[in-house]
Amino acid sequence: MAGTLYGVGVGPGDPELLTLKAVRIIRSCGVIAVPGSRPEDSAAYKIAYGACPEIGEKELIGIHMPMTKEREELERCHEEGAVRIGELLARGRDVAFLTLGDPCIYSTYLYLHERLLKKGFRAEIISGIPSFCAASARLNRGLGRKDEQLHVIPASYQTEEALRLPGTKILMKAGKQLEQVKAQLKELGAQVIMVENCGMPGEHIYYGVDEMPENAGYYTLLFVREEEEL
Repeated sequence: MAGTLYGVGVGPGDPELLTLKAVRIIRSCGVIAVPGSRPEDSAAYKIAYGACPEIGEKELIGIHMPMTKEREELERCHEEGAVRIGELLARGRDVAFLTLGDPCIYSTYLYLHERLLKKGFRAEIISGIPSFCAASARLNRGLGRKDEQLHVIPASYQTEEALRLPGTKILMKAGKQLEQVKAQLKELGAQVIMVENCGMPGEHIYYGVDEMPENAGYYTLLFVREEEEL
């Protein structure tokens, strides 16, 4: 009987934010897969290890998932990863693929999930706490009230039009585009709070555009409003 692939969201950084279901699935799977060529260096692995140290005794594999927009390279890497995991599933091994936050939100895991489902394997998604929910809680603030709109925006793509939407805008993975986004926010006169590395070592919180640095890490998100104080 073939095994099952589980896309496990490990949350934003604090091991205590793993769900009970995520911990149970990680413990039950014989193989742990993570993105990257050196699995032990993966942020997702380190977070999960904090909650489940026993994963250090399991078979650990790294799946190369490059940070690029080159379609052909992405297709090749996703297919290679799906083939590698498919071989394990075909041998009856259950595999937990660890991913930051929630697997449903801008996650590279979804590309493997869809491919393996098409190949006839079983694959399930185990929800995790999204980074923007954890960051909002860290700020001790809510995200939306009554009819207020909430927009989740990938900051690595065009953001100018999205920043003009009503309500609260959440810019995810904003580090590489921070200089460009800062200029847009200054022009809009928007209220902004920036959270870098929420729940991880090196966590920083910046209030207002003027406090924001010129550069930031990959795990950076912004909360943006045009009206009222955040």
